[in-house]
Amino acid sequence: MTSATDPNTSAASTAAPASAAITAPPLVMSILLACGGAHLINDMIQALLPSIYPMLKTGYGLSFTQVGLITLTFQVTASLLQPWIGMYTDRHPQPWLLPSGAVATLIGIVLLALAGSFSAFLVAAALIGIGSSTFHPEASRIARMASGGRFGLAQSTFQVGGNAGSAFGPLLAAAIVVPYGQTHVAWFVLLSVLAILVLSRVSAWYRSHLAAGKGKGKVLARHQLPASTVRRALVVLALLVFSKYFYMASFTSYFTFYLIDRFQMSVASSQLYLFLFLGAVAVGTFVGGPIGDRIGRKRVIWISILGAAPFALMLPHANLFWTAVLSVVIGLIISSAFSAIVVYAQELVPGKVGMIAGVFFGLMFGFGGIGAALLGHLADLYGIAWVYGLCAFLPLAGLLTVLLPDVREH
Repeated sequence: MTSATDPNTSAASTAAPASAAITAPPLVMSILLACGGAHLINDMIQALLPSIYPMLKTGYGLSFTQVGLITLTFQVTASLLQPWIGMYTDRHPQPWLLPSGAVATLIGIVLLALAGSFSAFLVAAALIGIGSSTFHPEASRIARMASGGRFGLAQSTFQVGGNAGSAFGPLLAAAIVVPYGQTHVAWFVLLSVLAILVLSRVSAWYRSHLAAGKGKGKVLARHQLPASTVRRALVVLALLVFSKYFYMASFTSYFTFYLIDRFQMSVASSQLYLFLFLGAVAVGTFVGGPIGDRIGRKRVIWISILGAAPFALMLPHANLFWTAVLSVVIGLIISSAFSAIVVYAQELVPGKVGMIAGVFFGLMFGFGGIGAALLGHLADLYGIAWVYGLCAFLPLAGLLTVLLPDVREH
């Protein structure tokens, strides 16, 4: 064994912190908050689109198929492009890409406010999707760079902004667009301009970060796992995302319908219960990352997905009071998984931060959209209560976590 006083050992020990400094710069909270704030605006604008579907359907005589095609156009551009953008920018960093994506979103908003045909709505949805696909992998990468090594905290701070935006988007649409008409979508241009300004500042920090030589060194894996084990782990993580977002789709798209059907609630009252769930999701998302920094990502994934299973199985049989309580508990628990999953995957595949973020955000959008469509079809066939009984078993997929390796043991 080499002596502790060996000069070669001293040199190696000196090099190790230097390498760590390259991959883990100091915590920059202002950049984390800027990324989270921009995520809030981005996802608020995304949530605007489905919120005005009933108005567009009535005003332009659109069929449900056409409404579905608008959603499909957005989902395709917002999900399928993300991994490719992340893969390209892993090799060729593009600091200008974030504000440019926000400009695409702005153009999409203007077109949505002025559009008078189905084809124009498709183009507007595509532009908003392109803005989203450029935003998520790049902003997630920059949040990691600004984390100071607290990767879970960074991912949670970034992600909770998106959750908050998804919750506030329908509220703003109900207050601004639905009462006053389609042209009032243009008010969201102000939010888009704010996002461009914020992301321009973030891009400037990113550019200076690259110019200083940080983040250019080759990132070495903290594990010595064979490639086959890494591939298997990524497949398991994808299956966990599938179970989580199919289950989440049953709430985000159909919880109000479930409450109205099961408990004869009014639409307004059912919305309040949905906001309780979404609020719990936001809190769970934020706390999941820092907890993962302390106790490990794998434990958080175990607790988050499998831990929600008992409450999910009880929900279809509960009365109104316990339905509210269980929905909040489920939201708190299951929402903590995504940040842990993304950071865990990034640790499995170091140096591919953008690609991994793009893949998993793409899966989130894709599975959420497919889940909403499939569960809606099943609800038409068998009823919404039957759908909730079926979805109650999805969190049991958390048992797959046993197949994940421990990347911190090597």
